[in-house]
Amino acid sequence: MAVNDTIADMLTRIRNANLARHQTTEVPSTKMTRNIARVLKDEGFITDFEEVGEGVSRHLVVSLKYKGKGKRPIITSLKRVSKPGLRVYSNRKELPRVLGGIGIAIISTSSGIMTDREARRQGLGGEVLCYVW
Repeated sequence: MAVNDTIADMLTRIRNANLARHQTTEVPSTKMTRNIARVLKDEGFITDFEEVGEGVSRHLVVSLKYKGKGKRPIITSLKRVSKPGLRVYSNRKELPRVLGGIGIAIISTSSGIMTDREARRQGLGGEVLCYVW
């Protein structure tokens, strides 16, 4: 099944796996999904991810993270901001703060995909892909 918005697809798969308390979930592998997974891992929202499969059918296996006895998901929410139908850009002065800095905004900048904090540090703006908290 061809998906138009790979990022929204990835976020939905992670959201669903979290609700079902799965350990891992599979996401189709693209350059974009790999970079988003890397940011999520660096920020401590997921345990790890690895690429499996050959050629066109490559997938990322994302290992989700839970805390405490009740296995509460670390990721409470994922929100897509910039969609194919409505792109959302912001310059470095207007970069969003998610929940006063508790969450992160994932920004696609000219020097790669990074968090809002990192983009602010480097003085970069870009496309606001999604919020995670």
